[in-house]
Amino acid sequence: MYIDALNWKILKCLQENARLSNTEIGRRVGISSPAVSERIKKMEDAGVIQSYNTLVSPIEAGYQLKAIITLRAFMGMLKPFLVKVKTYREVVNCYRITGNENIVMEVVLKNQKHLESFIDQLIVYGETKTQIVLSHVINHNEIKPLS
Repeated sequence: MYIDALNWKILKCLQENARLSNTEIGRRVGISSPAVSERIKKMEDAGVIQSYNTLVSPIEAGYQLKAIITLRAFMGMLKPFLVKVKTYREVVNCYRITGNENIVMEVVLKNQKHLESFIDQLIVYGETKTQIVLSHVINHNEIKPLS
């Protein structure tokens, strides 16, 4: 789907606040509410807009640690891990990547003991490296037009 300048303006509004009404978006971009609704529907149908989410603060939800864990899967263990990782409640995001490691996970944990226990579950599948997140430098930056 080609995304024109008007659709990019709508996407910018939605990425800033997905709860904006179509009327408010229309006011900001200069078209009617029904026109906004139609454009949003087309972008949803084309897969440009994939979902609407609520960002929850892990700290405020009771988690003390956020970490990035990479996994270098043992021979024959990548596919079983790709099935198993979907069951871990600690995993917020998981990416299959190129390079030395196969997997990068963003995880939230209650404390250091929880981290140790979680790593113990992972080492069945491969070698892990863990980095503790201290703070966000960029968090959910908006997707912008290519040119």
